[in-house]
Amino acid sequence: MFNRPTDQRAILTVLSDFGDRDVYVGVVKGVIAQINPKLTVVDLTHQIPPQNIAAARFCLMNAYRYFPVGTVHIAVVDPGVGSRRRAIAVEFAQGFLVGPDNGIFSGVLTQSPAIAAVELTNPDYWRTPQPSKTFHGRDIFAPVAANLASGISLKELGQEIYPETLVKLDIDICNKTATGVMGCIQYIDYFGNLVSNIPGSYVQSKSWCVQAAGLTIPGAETYSDVKIGAAIALIGSHGWVEIAINSGNAHLQLQINLPDQLQVLFLENNQTPENR
Repeated sequence: MFNRPTDQRAILTVLSDFGDRDVYVGVVKGVIAQINPKLTVVDLTHQIPPQNIAAARFCLMNAYRYFPVGTVHIAVVDPGVGSRRRAIAVEFAQGFLVGPDNGIFSGVLTQSPAIAAVELTNPDYWRTPQPSKTFHGRDIFAPVAANLASGISLKELGQEIYPETLVKLDIDICNKTATGVMGCIQYIDYFGNLVSNIPGSYVQSKSWCVQAAGLTIPGAETYSDVKIGAAIALIGSHGWVEIAINSGNAHLQLQINLPDQLQVLFLENNQTPENR
């Protein structure tokens, strides 16, 4: 366990679909500060599209590795709030995850499996023993995470559960074929780039293209390898194959959506996407 004294400046990240118009994010951070004002709180993003668990899963999966071991991550995109879905805390090699058991952590846990998990059944670590039916981020997840980051052990937070029972989203798998890799779009970023679930390692040192929505898109290394307004496939900074438009919005221009399918095709040395 990553127990630590309460005077240490542990790191706690927060990700949600709350946006920045209302006071929800500020209230969550206020609850954290009431428990331990010495914690360092980092906002990953609060611009996840409302109720979009898949987007939250992707963003957290591509952020956690940049934080020190022992960091506590709160993720709240929770369309099932107040229902019978479980509220959970999970220990993994890099730290802890706190939020709803709805698949939001399944991306992280495919890369770094759970060591232990609990259902958050101990109200001693909630803000109130009668939490709101619509705001578990404030009343359960924020205080639990703040206590966890301040040294409370995972086992004190609730009933132990088997990690293999945690909810998973079925978008983690791509399949190799005789000629390439079949996958799908798993995320659309602010720029309209279409991020697939195909790891970039699959195409490194190869000649390749992407087929999607009836289009054949050349694989390259940088956005500027094609003219402005043209489509390109490349490995994004997140490490996944993505489809982009040089100086444009691939989502709007190509009308490809989540979770549409795509295929990476490997080319022979003398082939191009046009003469395949």
